[in-house]
Amino acid sequence: MSYVFSPAPVASVPVVGSGDRFPVHRIYCVGRNYEEHAKEMGFTGREPPFFFLKPADAIVVVNAGETGLLPYPSLTSNLHHEIELVVAIGKGGKNIKAADALQHIYGYAVGLDMTRRDLQNDMKKQGRPWCIGKGFDASAPIGPITPAEQAGDIAHAAIWLQINGADRQRSTVSQLIWNIAETIEHLSAAWELAPGDLIYTGTPEGVGAVVRGDTLEGGVDGLPTLRLSVV
Repeated sequence: MSYVFSPAPVASVPVVGSGDRFPVHRIYCVGRNYEEHAKEMGFTGREPPFFFLKPADAIVVVNAGETGLLPYPSLTSNLHHEIELVVAIGKGGKNIKAADALQHIYGYAVGLDMTRRDLQNDMKKQGRPWCIGKGFDASAPIGPITPAEQAGDIAHAAIWLQINGADRQRSTVSQLIWNIAETIEHLSAAWELAPGDLIYTGTPEGVGAVVRGDTLEGGVDGLPTLRLSVV
């Protein structure tokens, strides 16, 4: 088969303890999935989960022990950080039941859902889609994927983010409004999940702005930390 131009390289993420890489199919994100974050965004209660997508090539891969470079995006003066546990899907399916969901997980990683908050808010006010606030270039930094069997008790792990060494976000994965299995059940009712899908599961309270020169370091217990410098 020939193409009219050379296809772009497949977006992929390194795997802990392996020379193999995890090819990315789609990036799904869960909105307002920690109660305290929902409150700080002006919402309360256990509303049904909702989802948005980022392009697969929006990832910024940072190897373990390294500091990645996060380019400050255009058109914004209010770039927000959102630290998240990322679920990597290894087995696809549709209408997956929560009781079976963990069988579909390949592994876990630490990710950041970077957000052009000013653009997102503008679109909300106009009743328009806010892809421009979420799905921009380099909006999905991610560290290496740890296979599920090596990740420990992820469901109760601490999740945290520091900016320039000072705490900004800190919670536990157990505080998810919709847990990992429930999220997969809801998501797979709307889309057929495929191997290579990444699910950014939501962020705790404490989101805020970063500027050029800031260093972000975040983690989930049991997984390699994610460290970036905003440039």
